[in-house]
Amino acid sequence: GLDWVRDLGFSNSGMASGRAAIVRVLQSLATANCSCPAHSQAYGGAYRLLPPSAAASQLRPWSSQQGEEKEYAFEMVCSTIRFGEGVTREVGMDLANLGIRHVCVVTDENLSKLPPLAAVLESLHASQVQHTVYDRVSIEPTNESFEDAISFARSHQFDGFLAVGGGSVMDTAKAANLYQCHPEAEFLDFVNPPVGKGKTVAKPLKPLICVPTTSGTGSETTGVSIFDHKPLKAKTGIASRALRPLLGIIDPLHTKHMPRNVAIYSGFDVLCHALESYTALPYKERTPRPQDPIHRPAYQGSNPISDIWSLHALRMIHTHFKRSIASPDNMEARSAMHLASVMAGVGFGNAGVHLCHGMSYPIAGMVKSFIPEDYDQQKPMVPHGLSVVVTAPAVFQFTAPLCPERHLEVAGLLGANIRNAKLEDAGLILADTLRGYMQEMNVADGLKALGYSSADIPALVKGTLPQHRVTKLSPRSFTEEQLAQIFENSMTVY
Repeated sequence: GLDWVRDLGFSNSGMASGRAAIVRVLQSLATANCSCPAHSQAYGGAYRLLPPSAAASQLRPWSSQQGEEKEYAFEMVCSTIRFGEGVTREVGMDLANLGIRHVCVVTDENLSKLPPLAAVLESLHASQVQHTVYDRVSIEPTNESFEDAISFARSHQFDGFLAVGGGSVMDTAKAANLYQCHPEAEFLDFVNPPVGKGKTVAKPLKPLICVPTTSGTGSETTGVSIFDHKPLKAKTGIASRALRPLLGIIDPLHTKHMPRNVAIYSGFDVLCHALESYTALPYKERTPRPQDPIHRPAYQGSNPISDIWSLHALRMIHTHFKRSIASPDNMEARSAMHLASVMAGVGFGNAGVHLCHGMSYPIAGMVKSFIPEDYDQQKPMVPHGLSVVVTAPAVFQFTAPLCPERHLEVAGLLGANIRNAKLEDAGLILADTLRGYMQEMNVADGLKALGYSSADIPALVKGTLPQHRVTKLSPRSFTEEQLAQIFENSMTVY
């Protein structure tokens, strides 16, 4: 529904007017110039979350709208996963077994020169699978780069897709597959509302196999494809189970080629996937209940099966994340992080994520001048994992009062001493634990280090509000003022 549009003071005369209203909000991102007061935050100190006047809404989950029934079921879906060192050699046989006559190999310019793609092409040649390589994927893809890949796919009419790369490559392959199979569709038809029309994918897609080369996005397990919509300076995406890859080939040998910061930011993406899915709104609290199971969202809220995957991913992260960065040649650690990415992907691919990811979209979409090290594209960009983790300490201190047991549990899994901890300190303990990971790996110290200031907060808030698909899975409801305070508390982290 568009009740959240009414909450923002816009007309609810229909879906079209609601979408237009949000488009107007997003278009204001570039010109917003009012400022919020800064509040200093010492490492490990308490956050100012909310003024007393807002106490009535401070500690409550989302409430259902009148007449809306809460969810009563959840579904568990996942791509087939094959894991093992050197298992890439089998991908040609997989495609031949599927009867694929002409496969589109999707990758990026940098990977086109590296051993992972060479291993894939060798396997295709050995199995005599005809293929054409598309290597123009943009790191942190945009609507323009997606449309370029879609045009390429439509001009060839492939009967299969093979993605070799990180999340940007896999998400681009999903989009190319979707729109090739819907030649009549306009680009915004399947894009999530309010930016797009959010149409249901009704036709079957071509088989998609993913060979991830980073340990982060988990995109090989999910039906989600994310991109920057440049006209609105906002991140959005496409979400449908139909996009889910048929097979994910998890070959730890490919992690040898990840530069240090790519490995760090990818690892923090895994960490936040697991944390957010485990602390998400429980599935039975989500509304509205779908009238038809085809409309049940991919992101359903925390549930007993996703919990298992997310918790085990956190255990692996505690054991292996820091080691995989400190010793890049440690194949045990790099292999474990590659597998942890998959496990967290299965968890969040069915439970969803919430505020860290919802707030990351404007952080990445409004980037000014920040150019990260170890990325070949020398243009301003905030890598996805960095845009997600930079608000994580503040986010989890905010959400902890609604499910403190879970926040304390995950802090313990990540190495915090929680033996005598009080539940009311759960948020602070988890926040400090995350700061410790970030500081040890020399992650940029907050939004200021990425080029933002308090004057940008109103625009960052406005860019977060439309990310309803994920933000409504926060276990704790929020106001615009509360979002602003989380951004303020994230200006510096340490």
